[in-house]
Amino acid sequence: MKFERVFSGTVALALCVALGAPAAWAGPAVTSPKEAFGHEIGEDYKLVNYTQLEAYFKTVAGQSDRMKLVEIGATEEGRREYMAIVSSPKNLANLDKYRDIARKLAKAEGIDAAEAQRLAADGKAVIWIDGGLHATEVVAPQALIAGLHDMLTKDDPETMRILDDVIILFGQVNPDGMELVSNWYMRNADEEKREFSNLPRLYQKYIGHDNNRDYYMSAMKETTNVNRIFFREWFPQIIYNHHQTAPGGTVVFMPPFRDPFNYNYDPLAMSTLSEVGSAMHSRLISEGKPGSTMRSGATYSTWNNGMERSVTYFHNAVGLLTEITGHPTPMTIPLIAKNQIARNDLPAPIAPQAWKFRQSIDYSLSMNRAVLDYASRNRERLLMNIWRMGNNSIERGRKDSWTITPKRIEALEAAAKDKPLVGTGRTRGLQPELYKAVLQDPAQRDARGYVIPADQADLPTAVKFLNALIKTGVDVKRATKPFTVAGKAYPAGSYVVKADQAYRPHVLDMFEPQDHPHDFAYPGGPPVPPYDSTGYTLVLQMGVKFDRILDGFDGPFEPVADVMTPPPGRIVGSGKAGYLVSHEVNDSFILSNRLLKAGQGVYWLKSPTRAAGRSFGPGTLWIPATSINRAIVETAARELGLDAYALANRPAGASLKLKPVRIGLVDKYGGVMPSGWTRWLMEQYEFDYKVVYPQQLDAGALNKDFDVLIFTTGLLAAEDSEAQPSRQPKAEDIPAEFRSWLGEITEEKTAPQIAAFLKDGGTVLTIGSSTRLAEMVGAPVKNLLNGPDGKPLPRTSFYIPGSLLKVSVDNGQPLAYGAPKTMDVYFDRSPAFAAGQGARVAWYPEGDVLRSGWALGQDKLVGASAIVETEVGRGKLFLMGPEVAQRAQSHAAFKFLFNGLLYGPASVRR
Repeated sequence: MKFERVFSGTVALALCVALGAPAAWAGPAVTSPKEAFGHEIGEDYKLVNYTQLEAYFKTVAGQSDRMKLVEIGATEEGRREYMAIVSSPKNLANLDKYRDIARKLAKAEGIDAAEAQRLAADGKAVIWIDGGLHATEVVAPQALIAGLHDMLTKDDPETMRILDDVIILFGQVNPDGMELVSNWYMRNADEEKREFSNLPRLYQKYIGHDNNRDYYMSAMKETTNVNRIFFREWFPQIIYNHHQTAPGGTVVFMPPFRDPFNYNYDPLAMSTLSEVGSAMHSRLISEGKPGSTMRSGATYSTWNNGMERSVTYFHNAVGLLTEITGHPTPMTIPLIAKNQIARNDLPAPIAPQAWKFRQSIDYSLSMNRAVLDYASRNRERLLMNIWRMGNNSIERGRKDSWTITPKRIEALEAAAKDKPLVGTGRTRGLQPELYKAVLQDPAQRDARGYVIPADQADLPTAVKFLNALIKTGVDVKRATKPFTVAGKAYPAGSYVVKADQAYRPHVLDMFEPQDHPHDFAYPGGPPVPPYDSTGYTLVLQMGVKFDRILDGFDGPFEPVADVMTPPPGRIVGSGKAGYLVSHEVNDSFILSNRLLKAGQGVYWLKSPTRAAGRSFGPGTLWIPATSINRAIVETAARELGLDAYALANRPAGASLKLKPVRIGLVDKYGGVMPSGWTRWLMEQYEFDYKVVYPQQLDAGALNKDFDVLIFTTGLLAAEDSEAQPSRQPKAEDIPAEFRSWLGEITEEKTAPQIAAFLKDGGTVLTIGSSTRLAEMVGAPVKNLLNGPDGKPLPRTSFYIPGSLLKVSVDNGQPLAYGAPKTMDVYFDRSPAFAAGQGARVAWYPEGDVLRSGWALGQDKLVGASAIVETEVGRGKLFLMGPEVAQRAQSHAAFKFLFNGLLYGPASVRR
């Protein structure tokens, strides 16, 4: 198995199987957690760290014939990530067989119903159970240890049946975070002082809580590891992602979830989810464990892709999320009046009471048991259903089909407006012929597939998009020679993603706009906030050019086996003066940074030019040839897929000469996720930077250390509604090494130093809510979306949560070099600026600017600026309202960020 190292008592296991030994191996006793750690799991004031968990997993893997331990990859901090495979000895001896059955049924290709039934009868249910994705949610990773020991040592009939019917995959999905949180909590000898509410940094190296928003992008190593297990190797039918904490006055939230319901996935995924959720609630109640809630009990929905449990729905599996209460420091269940009355969504209320950590562990083990018991009793049905959903997807992708969304219903109602109803009484309805005329309008049918042309301007970014699909198990094909589809010719090397595959729901969700329903508390009332993004279409965020193909098609296509590097670029021409490289390719910034670090000249041409029969827009890179940089350019062409045009003469006209820039990326104690994402992004594109904290900003004299400062969303003081909750402990309560990180960005202390930095020629780049810094330094730019009182417009008149909007771009300005004239940006309650305030780089045009998601009151954006450049003294202040570095997904908008870093300190050359 790829990336796997296996730890197990294999010799003894093989002997047991050969001799027909019973499932309970009469070998060495399995070490208990208390023997390993000196305390029981769930004991008050105690947390096991990842180093201990890893050692324990390795120990019991050598003792039990029910377990194999598999290494699945490295984490971002370099630890090894493991998965414990638990089942009967007989099943473990045939893992390849059962994994192959799971793969065939999940992918469904070439498997008819009779073959599927045979495979399901012969197969085993595969169930994933994890813990610790959000490392401060400490119940789950501790319960993972207890759950593993439970399944390795019990021999009651239920356990033995589960082991015979089910292959369990136990995974710790955030090793780095578990190590940080547990060590931080246990560092105090005084148990009463133990806490993890004041961690100094994010509990995943870069992105903290957002590690559960990375599952369609797979930017992080841990996400990539887990997605490979889910959708490329093991194909579990149920994926159980433990979280906390519970709504007030309850113990645990469990499925089913509230609406809205994403329109792309198979409804069988949702009905099965409800079954499993019901089994979990019933198990707790039958064991005398009250306090479980569902649906309206919390905000969780099934709309958004990208979370561990939700990405599974788009892959025909059942994704479970539970949110449990619990803390190693004893706590209480509070008295919440509304949660003392029984209802469908809270069938067994719990009385207010003192609550022990071990009680949460016991609830977690019961919920695991409920899921595993369901999988055992429904083994064949789970296997058949994942095939059936995959087969449904393949069939839908091979014929005309329609996805009904709110906009199509609006069209139906508009078409029926002046037409009489038909029928009588309760059977009255719209005229039935409207169903075919509107809801099955041929122009509105789903795509049969998508073509990503090889001749697009930024093919390397298109390859990154395709790699994100491949990492989530989507089948991608490459054209071996030129072909024509729907009357359009495409070059060899173009890519094809067809809809007739098992993971069609995920394909559609990544290519098609999300049409989120207008969700209001009541008619005319405020909008009900979504759980997360409402519009996130990845192909639009990344700016990849593609064509929707509405009819069946084929061509000279071969499967792409694994993640790709972009096709090698070329050195075109033999001129000796230097090289032209397009600014449209994001990876050209990597080349620029390599050249600058080597002391080589890099220029941006201010005017369009032509060379080798093609046109180059403003900002094209000019690299004067030297004995040093030829090797750098050739390596970049080969590795990054860049084309470089060797010219005999330098192009005419003015240019901007780039220089190495000293970048300060601002962060705060505890870590701010957008800053962390930007940190990761800077490393991918080879920008050097230093992290800067408020105390250093307040000390002033910033120009001696920095040329550019970056402020992301979530950094300004508490009155900023988008700021992350402040976690500012007393200096004496934390180790000395972290005390310099304390502090807030304030108008009184910080703003004057930022203003001085600008006036002395520095560049400040602000994103999202941090654009409020403009007012703090006295720049004449204000947020158009605030009312006269300075507060955001009421949600009843303007509300755009996490959606993609269209902007117009002036790509003749350096801040927008390389960008297209129109593009999509990620807007999340973002600021916008009045026309005429600063130089307008991007703005919202007239008409419907919503591209994907949900927008209320978007007319208030017409003509407003999205991205603005202004001057403060000799410095440049860039205001980027949209989230231009959104979770490392918005590749189309990266140019604004990267251009801003290099353009501010650049000098004009004639």
